[in-house]
Amino acid sequence: MKKNLLKFAKKFLPLIGLVLFIYLLISLGLEDIKNTILSISPIYFIVSALLTIPVLLIRNYAWQIILREQKITVGYFKSLKILIIGFFYGTITPGYMGHAFRILYLKEETNEPYGKLFVNTFIDTIIRSFAQYGMMIFGAILIIITFHESIFFYFTFGYFVISLLIIFYFLKKERGEKLFFTLIKYLIPKRLKTNLNRFVKTFYNEFPKTRVLIFPFFLGFIIWIIIFTQVYLFVIALGLETLIPYHYFIFLFPIANTAGFAPITFAGLGTRELTSIYIFQFFKAEEHKILVFTLAGFIVTDLILAFVGFLFSLTEAGIKEKASLDEIFTNR
Repeated sequence: MKKNLLKFAKKFLPLIGLVLFIYLLISLGLEDIKNTILSISPIYFIVSALLTIPVLLIRNYAWQIILREQKITVGYFKSLKILIIGFFYGTITPGYMGHAFRILYLKEETNEPYGKLFVNTFIDTIIRSFAQYGMMIFGAILIIITFHESIFFYFTFGYFVISLLIIFYFLKKERGEKLFFTLIKYLIPKRLKTNLNRFVKTFYNEFPKTRVLIFPFFLGFIIWIIIFTQVYLFVIALGLETLIPYHYFIFLFPIANTAGFAPITFAGLGTRELTSIYIFQFFKAEEHKILVFTLAGFIVTDLILAFVGFLFSLTEAGIKEKASLDEIFTNR
């Protein structure tokens, strides 16, 4: 029974967001959505897409800081290529979890232990996520002040505190290893215990100092501001800038964007759009236009990069011989 439930969840849980997305398209009117998209001048797509360049350069630079701190030697342009490939895998997996495929490419490039590379990718992701969480909390406070709606504040603050406590717990090697080894001892099948214990033992190899992560954390704010500005260009293109001022949008859209990380859809489709509609209807914006600027932003910030990442993945040497994610847990 338990196995059947897990199989069912694995197959159908990611489809929830897609069902939501299709429902939104139909309920808001396919014709209105199509006409609204066609009304956007191509110049907005071009300018928004060009802003992806500084996003990639800054994000890769922040990742390079963490790589160097962990003594993982990867050239700047090589890590940039791996980062873009990660966008491809992230876009086609629930909750953007496919970004973890960067580990396989790092392994081929550096031959460092999988546990160490896993932690590197996790830290790179989490410090940027916390930058977004900070913006999200400020946005929730704006909603309380402006619209006297507190539900987002309780959700975002609770989400932030729980995430912070979890990260704080695992910062200390003794605590983290003890918990992991306990979970492996009681929850993992015997045939996997040895390899998983070996995997966990490399987690804290060259673990970066907290003070080194401060600068990448602030770079995370810059990255998100540029990304959300890319989306806001479509707000302007649809003539909604008077209804949705930039200083509100830059702190409110992170709430919708974070909702897209839920592992119940691919690349946030459905959950991000539904949350955006719920938030920005407070500003009296038409719902189909909210859907359009959110979708247009997704095309520019995710799909274009995913396509480039796909092309890079085809040209990457040895791609056919790469390990699967399952094999991470059975190798050093």
